[in-house]
Amino acid sequence: MVPQSHGPATWWRGAVLFDVDGTLVDSAYVHTMAWWQAFRQHQHDVPMAAIHWCVGMGGDRLVDSLLPAGRDTDADADIMASHAAIFATSWPSLRPLDGAKDLLAQCHAGGLAVALASSARKQDLAASRRALAADAFIHAATSSNDAKESKPAPDILVAALEAVGVPAAGAVYVGDAVWDMKAAAALGMPAIGVTCGGRSAAELFDAGAAEVYAGPRDLLENLQDSAIGRLLGLEPQTPGPQTPGT
Repeated sequence: MVPQSHGPATWWRGAVLFDVDGTLVDSAYVHTMAWWQAFRQHQHDVPMAAIHWCVGMGGDRLVDSLLPAGRDTDADADIMASHAAIFATSWPSLRPLDGAKDLLAQCHAGGLAVALASSARKQDLAASRRALAADAFIHAATSSNDAKESKPAPDILVAALEAVGVPAAGAVYVGDAVWDMKAAAALGMPAIGVTCGGRSAAELFDAGAAEVYAGPRDLLENLQDSAIGRLLGLEPQTPGPQTPGT
């Protein structure tokens, strides 16, 4: 499937790629609950903490990581279908995280290409975009449908970069999961972590984050000190963003 893309990239200063669930939309724990219920429907008792740790992976990797290696994998597709059906009931309740739309707007106004790079299914990504109500500031969006391998493999990020015509060297990725940080690291792309999806700053730094913020609003308020600010050519202020060891 060809990712959605708007227009040429000839004037863009660079690109900012965003994860969606837990980064822009407050849905990380909604996914956790949906996976927990899906596993229970198929007679698997998986602790929520273990599920939450894996949220951000593609569904195939999540199921494979949480269930025994010797199981009948023919049922995996049914578990993923159950998760999809359960999560879909929450679409009307999805809400953007504070500052998400404003952050996308600021990146767009600064001349950066804005792309969503999510492991979500195409239908779930569409529901999140409706909750964000920020399509005017989004140049491209890629989902699990656009990649052969899901996070932590970098395929979805590569698809997003190709959609906006910007190389990894000219881009920054923002995400809430350790899998986001690992995917960006595989491309040598700076990654900004946000803790609003439930992972700690220490976990995100350990996975390769260059900077960590509390969420979109915190990142927006400190934009000129961030890796995005450097793409925009902004002069940093002091004190700077949270970095490893601070």
